Amino acid sequence: MVRTTVQELAAAVEEPPRQYLVHERDQDHLLAADEMPDPIPLVDLGRLMTADEAHKLREALQTWGLFLVTNHGIEESLMDAMMSASRDFFRQPSEEKHKCSNLIDGGKHLEVEGYGNDKVVSPQDQGLSWNDRLHLRVEPEDERNFAKWPTHPESFRDVLLEYASRTKRIRDLILRSIAKLLDLDEDYFVNQISNKARGFARFNYYPPCPRPDLVLGMRPHSDVGLLTILFVDHNVGGLQVERDGKWYNVPAKPYTLVINLADCMEIMCNGIFMSPVHRVVTNAEKERLSLAVFYVVDGETVLEPAPGLLDDKRPPRYGKFKAKDFGLSFD
Repeated sequence: MVRTTVQELAAAVEEPPRQYLVHERDQDHLLAADEMPDPIPLVDLGRLMTADEAHKLREALQTWGLFLVTNHGIEESLMDAMMSASRDFFRQPSEEKHKCSNLIDGGKHLEVEGYGNDKVVSPQDQGLSWNDRLHLRVEPEDERNFAKWPTHPESFRDVLLEYASRTKRIRDLILRSIAKLLDLDEDYFVNQISNKARGFARFNYYPPCPRPDLVLGMRPHSDVGLLTILFVDHNVGGLQVERDGKWYNVPAKPYTLVINLADCMEIMCNGIFMSPVHRVVTNAEKERLSLAVFYVVDGETVLEPAPGLLDDKRPPRYGKFKAKDFGLSFD
């Protein structure tokens, strides 16, 4: 069994199937983003030791839960190569892409890794996301399943391995910077990452959509892990973040990254810094590509607010539990 991809659907239909339409209650102002109350901070990672950049990082985490990053140590040439390899993969014939399929057992079941799209549980499903994606494990190194990695373009594996090595450095730099902002030991959050902690690269392909007023590229959600490092095709926007019940466009700036906190970090920060709800809107004219690298904790990791953030005036806002009992899959 091979499911129809959104890419194939976009080329074949004039109106999206009903399962992709958002609920009527959510259709009003789907594309009308609100005017920003203040810009999303652009943080220079090379200057994070300075008071000005640390202040911008704190402001971003307190107000948006995400921020833009420049001077991050990933060369423009590597970013170009990564985006080019991603585009080449999605432009292959369907049968080539399905060699990396996330379907197993003759198409009866899905696994996390591989190429595919939203799982359709029943014909009544509604609000499916208008995207196809390639989901690959990059951490731990000894658990990479290269059978799911594309062999075309030939450069794909080497480019992703190099790119993922850079985002891992960025992850640790950001986690240490957040610990400093909270007056915790610099390595507090880094030490929560065991050698079994997961890292996933998800390549997202959003084809043009004939009804961007009725269909979302990605449904509203927050990320489950520690943090997410997002590289967006700078020619096409679409990412929106929710703040105080309103939706705002996240700027797509060339060669910048977008970094957002995820749910496990919110818990460990005792809610001082929040995991933002975000979504992706569709575009009637242009395709859109992005690469999100998600870092999560090992399922055996105990999640709880950092003890250094608790006292008589700051009680814990979250309980204590293992990550695998969070009600989410970390596999």
